[in-house]
Amino acid sequence: MALKIIGAGMGRTGTASLKVALESLGVGRCYHMSEVLKNPKCTADWVSAAEGTADWDKIFDDYSATVDNPGCNFWKELSDYYPEAKVILTVRDANKWFDSTNETIHSVEFARFIEHSPFGVMIQKTIWDKMDNRMQDREYMVDFFTKRTSEIIDSIAAERLLVYQVSEGWEPLCKFLGVQIPDTEFPHINSREETKELLSSLMAASGEKLSEEAMAAAGRELHSH
Repeated sequence: MALKIIGAGMGRTGTASLKVALESLGVGRCYHMSEVLKNPKCTADWVSAAEGTADWDKIFDDYSATVDNPGCNFWKELSDYYPEAKVILTVRDANKWFDSTNETIHSVEFARFIEHSPFGVMIQKTIWDKMDNRMQDREYMVDFFTKRTSEIIDSIAAERLLVYQVSEGWEPLCKFLGVQIPDTEFPHINSREETKELLSSLMAASGEKLSEEAMAAAGRELHSH
C-alpha cells in the first residue's frame, strides 16, 4: 500500500490530533510514534532507514498516511519515494514549540530515561542526531525549526503541500484532501499537560528500566484522551 499522505511536521505540532483527524476522514491507518511504541520490533527498520537502507514498503505496510516522529524526519526521502502523496506540514510558533518539547519529549529527564530503553538507538538515530543532540538549546532549536519549515516549503510543490496549524480545524485540511467537512468537532488531544502527565507516569511506573510493555501501554494511552 502506497502512502497517500506524508506528515512533515515535527512532534508537538499537533501531530496526534492530525492522526486522529485523518483516520476519521477515512484516509486509512495513519502511522505515528505511538505505532512504534506498540511494536518495538519495528525499531530495527527505522535504524536501517537512518543508516540509508530503508524499506519503506515494509515500514508502512497497511498504512495510508504517516505523521509525527520518526517519519517526519524522512520527509525528503518519503516525498521522493511516494511522488503521488500529499504533504502536510504542521507548524506552530517556534518558541512555543520549543517550550512544549523541552517540557515533554525532549526534556532532560525523559531523554535520559529513553536513552537506555529498547527505543534508545532508534530515537538517537532518527531524531536526536538530526538535531545535533542540542534539544535543550533554545536558540539552536528555534533556528532549526524555522529553517526546517522554510526548507520544506521551498522543496515541495505548492499544489502538493499544506502548511497547517491544527487550530485551523477541519476546513483547510478537508479542502486540501478534497473531502467533505465532517459534522464533528476537530480532535484536540495530547496537550502539553496531558503529555507531561503521561511521561511522568511512565517513568514513575517503570523505574530506571524502560520496558517494551510500558512503552506499548504508553502508545495506546496517547490516543485515549
